[in-house]
Amino acid sequence: MTSASPAAPAVTVVGIGADGWDGLPGTSRAVLGEAGVLIGGRRQLALLPPECEGERVTWPSPLRPAVPGLIAAHAGRRVAVLASGDPFFYGIGKLLAEELGPGRLRVLPHPSSVSYACARLGWPLEDTEVVTLVGRPAARLAAVLHEGRRLLVLSEGTETPGEVAGLLRERGFGPSRMRVLEQLGGGGERLTPPAAADEWPGTPVDALNIVAVECRRSPGARRLGAVPGLPDEAYEHDGQLTKRHVRAATLCALAPAPGELLWDVGAGSGSVAVEWMRTHPSCRAVAVERDPVRAERIVRNADRLGVPGLRVVTGAAPENLARLPTPDAVFIGGGLTAPGLLEACWDGLRAGGRLVANTVTLESEALLVQWHKQHGGDLVRLSVAHAAPVGGFTGWRQAMPVTQWAAEKPPGIAGPARGPAPTRHDLP
Repeated sequence: MTSASPAAPAVTVVGIGADGWDGLPGTSRAVLGEAGVLIGGRRQLALLPPECEGERVTWPSPLRPAVPGLIAAHAGRRVAVLASGDPFFYGIGKLLAEELGPGRLRVLPHPSSVSYACARLGWPLEDTEVVTLVGRPAARLAAVLHEGRRLLVLSEGTETPGEVAGLLRERGFGPSRMRVLEQLGGGGERLTPPAAADEWPGTPVDALNIVAVECRRSPGARRLGAVPGLPDEAYEHDGQLTKRHVRAATLCALAPAPGELLWDVGAGSGSVAVEWMRTHPSCRAVAVERDPVRAERIVRNADRLGVPGLRVVTGAAPENLARLPTPDAVFIGGGLTAPGLLEACWDGLRAGGRLVANTVTLESEALLVQWHKQHGGDLVRLSVAHAAPVGGFTGWRQAMPVTQWAAEKPPGIAGPARGPAPTRHDLP
């Protein structure tokens, strides 16, 4: 039978490993044998025996926009989708669940490559950081490099191990030990001998691989912590930088949470947006900077510090804010006196969202005092002094004090409808 009953799920997703048909349980084999349509990658479809007689359909590229039409084209038939390992671990499961909705998707998972890798290496899964570079830039690996951490990197293909080794060397983690695990669970399974990234041999590896890394920092390499307040020296800048101690206080007031979106307006070097995104992999940010040179600098800082997904909009505010998606928080680091800027940021903020503005000028401070009277919140002055030589002695050198206003937009006050998210570097 190839027709699906009305009560049956529209699609069944079957996880399959490098061991192919032989490694599948009876339930998964039965689903694939009875399916009228078999959808998957070429490599996955080639793992099925001739007795799986359903029509074989290869995923098109790009995949995401094609999924609705592909599923609709086979409505009413038994559809089985092949996925690598666990479909809900960086797999097709999430996309299909979003597209089909509750009750229309059945999933039969297989052990993931990460589970196999941890089993082979003897690493506890809960203590291992997993980073995927499938369709993503290698720069994102930089955000999780910490002394002693164990990483599993999901590879894009044969070139990924070399890219990982190169990034580790560039970021001061050349002594890190690397291994490549190929064809996990299959007949061609192989583990390369451990080698330091500094000495990575660059020998050919199978396209189906995962990279294991034990992080070790080079002597003298700059240490970057996991909380806001990175050293100022970690950034490329021209002086337009929210300094370390004020930046830490600013991120505290912004209070990032997983999945939230920040507008960093007048971003300068992008330090606040960068550290917002480093707090959690799902945090998102848009940096708005009118100076094209600084905008390019923000992109480089984001790549260097492991958040290449930071979106940069080059243009003045408030003119370029209307097309941005609704933020959960807004930081204004410059240009406070621009006509309509504070109003546009407040109006664009979602109800319950946070707005934080910093300034060092009396004119902008007067404006923040007015907004504090109107909307409440916290108005504070941040003063930082550094010890510095005074002749043969040591004294305090005071930095310019920063006035900060932080407020939460009351619930029930909706902002205007927002446009789609911009591209990563959107030049008008």
